[in-house]
Amino acid sequence: MTNSPAPKPGILDIAPYVGGKSAIAGVAEPMKLSSNENALGAGEKARAAYEAALKNIHLYPDGRAGKLRDAVAEHHGLEPERLIFGNGSDEVFALLNQTYLTAGDNIVSGQYGFLAYRISALANQAEVKLAPEPEFKATPEALLAQVDDRTRIVYVSSPANPTGSYNTAEEIRRLHEGLPADVILVVDEAYAEFVTAPDWETSFGLARDAANIVVTRTFSKIHGLGGLRIGFGYAPLAICEAIDRIRLPFNVSVPGLDAATAAIGDEAHQQASRDLVEAWRPRLTQAIKGFGFEVFPSAGNFVLVRFKDAAQAAAANDYLNSKGIIVRAVGGYGLPDCLRITIGTEDQNRAVIDALSEFAAG
Repeated sequence: MTNSPAPKPGILDIAPYVGGKSAIAGVAEPMKLSSNENALGAGEKARAAYEAALKNIHLYPDGRAGKLRDAVAEHHGLEPERLIFGNGSDEVFALLNQTYLTAGDNIVSGQYGFLAYRISALANQAEVKLAPEPEFKATPEALLAQVDDRTRIVYVSSPANPTGSYNTAEEIRRLHEGLPADVILVVDEAYAEFVTAPDWETSFGLARDAANIVVTRTFSKIHGLGGLRIGFGYAPLAICEAIDRIRLPFNVSVPGLDAATAAIGDEAHQQASRDLVEAWRPRLTQAIKGFGFEVFPSAGNFVLVRFKDAAQAAAANDYLNSKGIIVRAVGGYGLPDCLRITIGTEDQNRAVIDALSEFAAG
């Protein structure tokens, strides 16, 4: 057999993204708390819209996502022409990297920043510069210290996955003010709807009058539509127009567009989802701390638990699996001594507490 054609340089050096585990051998219906999905699932309105869309799945979707575009613009008070829709917010990051990066350029992110930023940057033969996060939070000073004359994009997650940290409105402003005008600041707000901290605010307002800020959101978290892969970015019109030249014409599906349009208007489901997280995030944190494990403050729908060392984290993961509970090992983020646990339903959260209590007792 002859050798296969070689991919372009650097592709085979990229570590593929590995999602949260979703199955346990021998367990028919495990408690999946590994992917920060909405424990309540999708709302009734989104499910009804999805089912109604089945009659139209032989048709191509609206390439401009017209109805969803208008709904998102109205909900968030944004200009509809400044929205980019993608197959999850992951695709928005990939489109930005594809549009603005060339070989030798670089992106900057926090050392624990979402892996999707890095993968598509490397695929475009750009470099990835990681700002240290000694306090498990990306700071303006650390990010700016990594910026050089080949930096094209700076990514910051607020709140951040997997650490749960967030940047204050003042920190985001300071970061933007410190960047050169030709560097794009991407503020990933995937978990925005779960934040309760008074010093956090969305960067939509800051982005409105800036020529180099993109703010991204997803329908995978608060709206419970992770399986439909829908995200969007709010960007300067010039960036939107550039991306539209390479964006695939039908990148969001008919059921996805219809379900997302219904979901964004379902305030009751969004509130119920927030209420669940707000009720259980502190309770889960307090309980796990009581077992002697460190729990990082979280502004998302998950908590990050730190164990004595990597061996103990692996043992805790195995023990949870033995109880039918799947959580997220985050060694791929450079946190081998940690596990990330999505906040689930009351029964799921109680099961996690019971299991970790038993594990701690030895």
